[in-house]
Amino acid sequence: MSGSYSVDEIICSVENDKGATENLSMLQKWPVRKGRPIKQKLTPDMPMVTGQRVIDTLFPVARGGVAAVPGPFGSGKTVVQHQLAKWADADIIVYIGCGERGNEMTDVLKEFPELIDPKTGASLMKRTVLIANTSDMPVAAREASIYTGITIAEYFRDMGYNVAVMADSTSRWAEALREMSGRLEEMPGEEGYPAYLSARLAEFYERAGIVKTAGSKDITGSVTAIGAVSPAGGDLSDPVVQATLRIVKVFWGLSAQLAYRRHFPAIDWMISYSLYNDKLSQWFGNKVNREFVRFKEQVMSVLQQESEIEEIVRLVGIDSISDFDRLTLETAKMIREDFLHQNAFNETDTFTSLNKQYLMLRLILEYYRLSGDAINKGAVLSELLELKVRERIGRCKYIPESHIKEFDEIFAELKKEMKDLTAKGGGDV
Repeated sequence: MSGSYSVDEIICSVENDKGATENLSMLQKWPVRKGRPIKQKLTPDMPMVTGQRVIDTLFPVARGGVAAVPGPFGSGKTVVQHQLAKWADADIIVYIGCGERGNEMTDVLKEFPELIDPKTGASLMKRTVLIANTSDMPVAAREASIYTGITIAEYFRDMGYNVAVMADSTSRWAEALREMSGRLEEMPGEEGYPAYLSARLAEFYERAGIVKTAGSKDITGSVTAIGAVSPAGGDLSDPVVQATLRIVKVFWGLSAQLAYRRHFPAIDWMISYSLYNDKLSQWFGNKVNREFVRFKEQVMSVLQQESEIEEIVRLVGIDSISDFDRLTLETAKMIREDFLHQNAFNETDTFTSLNKQYLMLRLILEYYRLSGDAINKGAVLSELLELKVRERIGRCKYIPESHIKEFDEIFAELKKEMKDLTAKGGGDV
C-alpha cells in the first residue's frame, strides 16, 4: 500500500503458521534484553573484511564472530572502531556510543554523513545506526544502550542483512551495571562489579552469530559484535577485560607504546590473537591466494624472531649478531612500517583490499628470501639494504587499487636488482 502513514497505523495483514490473521504496523516492540528467535545458528566460515591490514592478515574476525578491543586511554580504540564502521564488509553498521564523551559523539554525527559509502556512493550515514549515550545521561540509559544496539542489529539480521555492532565501550556499560547493582544493595563481586558481570557479558556477545532466520523463507543473516574495553590504566587484568576474554574469539590488544610512537592501528601483534584463523584458512586460500596463509605465518615468525633478537642486542650489542639476524630485524621493520602501519587519514592507505595485502606481503617476503640467498652467495648486507627497490616497496601502500599492476613491475625490479647484486658476489638467484 503506497501513501503516508504513521508508525502505529495498520499497513498490512499476514496469516501466521496457525492460520490466524495478524494486522501489522511499522512499529515493532521487543524486549531488548531478550534475543530475537532464529531457526538455526551456523558456523562462521568467512571473514568480515575490514580493509585494515593488521586485522585482515594477522587477526581476522569471522562474519558473525565476536571480537574485543581493549587498551589504555589514547591508544586508538575509538579510531579503530570508526575505521571498522567505515570500511567493514557489512550491510548495516550499528555504532553504540556507550558513556562516550559528548564531543566524540558530535564528531561521529558530523563526520559520518560526509563520508561516502564505497559500495553505494551514497552517504555512509544511510546504512549506519548511531546510538548516542553520552556520559552525562542517566545510568539506566547507559545500561540499556548495549541491549538496544544488539536488538536493532538482530532486527536487520532477520531481514537477511550482515550487520556489524560496534560497542564503545563495554567498560562504561559495566560501570553502569556496577552503579545500579550498588543502588539495589546486591552483593558485590570483584572490584565492586556485580557477581553476574560475566553472565551479562556472555548474554550480549552470544547474540552475535550467522543464522538462518525464523520464518518460512530460507534467509541467512549475521551479527558481528566488536566491543571496545577501557580498563583503568590499561590494566588487562581488569575484571571486565578478563570476563570478555573468556567469551570472545578475537583479541586486538592495543599498545600505548605503539600509539606513542605514532604507529596506528596500535594493535600489539605480540599479545593479540584470533581463534578464527584455522577456520578461515580455506577461504583465504580459495578467494585470495593459496600462499596467503603461508605468508601470514611467515610474517608472525619474523615478528617473533625480531623480539628475540632485540633481547640479545640489548645484552651484547648490534655488532655481535650475524648478518642473517640483522636482515631479520630489517625485514621486521619493513613489515611494521610498510605493512602494519596504516594511515586512516590518507585516501589510498585508509583501506586495503585483500588482493593488495597479498601483493604487499609477497614483495616484502620475497625481498627477505632473496636477501638471505644473496648473503649465502657472498653479497654484502649493507648493499642489500641500499637497493633502490626498497623505497618502492615502502611506498606500495600508497599505490591505488586501480594501479595494482605496478606491483608486478616492482617485483620484476626486485628480481633484477637482486640478480645484479648476487652476480657481483659470484652467484645467481
